[in-house]
Amino acid sequence: MQRRTFLGSAIAAMTTSSLSAAARAARWDDAAEVLAQATDSGQVEAAVLHVVQGDEAYTRHFGRAASGDAMFLLGSVSKPINVAAVMTLFDDRKFQLDDRVKKFLPGFAGEERGEVTIRHLLTHVSGLPDQVADNNELRKRHASLAEFVERAVHAPLGFAPGSKYSYSSMGILLATRIAEIVSGSDILTLVDRAVFQPLGMKHSAQGLGRFALADMVLCQSEGAAPESGSGDPQASQWNWNSEYWRKLGAPWGGTHASAPDIGKFLADFLRAGGKVVRPETARLMTRNHHPPGFTPRGLGFAVGQPAGSRGCSEQTFGHTGSTGTLCWADPATQTLCVVLTSLPRRAARPHPRELAAEQVAAAATR
Repeated sequence: MQRRTFLGSAIAAMTTSSLSAAARAARWDDAAEVLAQATDSGQVEAAVLHVVQGDEAYTRHFGRAASGDAMFLLGSVSKPINVAAVMTLFDDRKFQLDDRVKKFLPGFAGEERGEVTIRHLLTHVSGLPDQVADNNELRKRHASLAEFVERAVHAPLGFAPGSKYSYSSMGILLATRIAEIVSGSDILTLVDRAVFQPLGMKHSAQGLGRFALADMVLCQSEGAAPESGSGDPQASQWNWNSEYWRKLGAPWGGTHASAPDIGKFLADFLRAGGKVVRPETARLMTRNHHPPGFTPRGLGFAVGQPAGSRGCSEQTFGHTGSTGTLCWADPATQTLCVVLTSLPRRAARPHPRELAAEQVAAAATR
């Protein structure tokens, strides 16, 4: 009798636990339904949703995404990943945030360039443009990253360093070039060694890495950003889906990764795990470095409530990508959310990635 009672109680406890876990996971179903409808309608060709709260993880794939590990071109979600690689060298005392850029790039001179610091580059207040003036021409002739660096070094500043916020992909490019100089490694190798390997991100690559173009989810072309070749019928050899662009590994937008891998990356900062950068450096990267009136920015990360979705806290950090990607982590609810889609950001307002992420933020507090 006692044995039967014990077994019955154990089975009941297991059943209750399973039901409880299922109920918790069901909280994210509304977010999944947004992406299911978007792919079923043909608006979005491929998508993956990945949510983690505490020790609970939820991953769903949709449309042409073959699995939850499908690899997408991240767009600007690449920036915090590349900056994390840069900051491993900060941990190694290879540079200081307030070092002048000219210390490492002597050609970065004239006008007010001499006042630009690495911190300025990483927080988008350097005065450098988002893209260089001849961006499309460089891509059309399959220019190397070194050629983009050369153009960025001589690009006119739009304002005095530190006086204004203006989003700058070229600032991130020059920061990664400094990292190459002080580490002796190219940025593709550095990101793999400093970020992907320590975190076990096995479905990630800066550029194509060991993967083939066929392994990657293709971006939809409608609504793509002008710098990706949108609207140019001759852009097939240099647009987001071209082998040239996918191989280049541009530190401002050329990283490939799966949603669960991005989750591993965010989790290391959410929990100050120390696998990539020191815990104190993780906190430095995810706090606001700007005065009131400026767009809040961390180092590589967007920070504050706008970095997340409606309902996220001011502690939130993350990033979005013009290729149709979004990720954030909110310490207030210990939740991280990754939405990867093939639909460019400009192609829909509101975008399904945003609608899905809002559902996650709402469910995270329930």
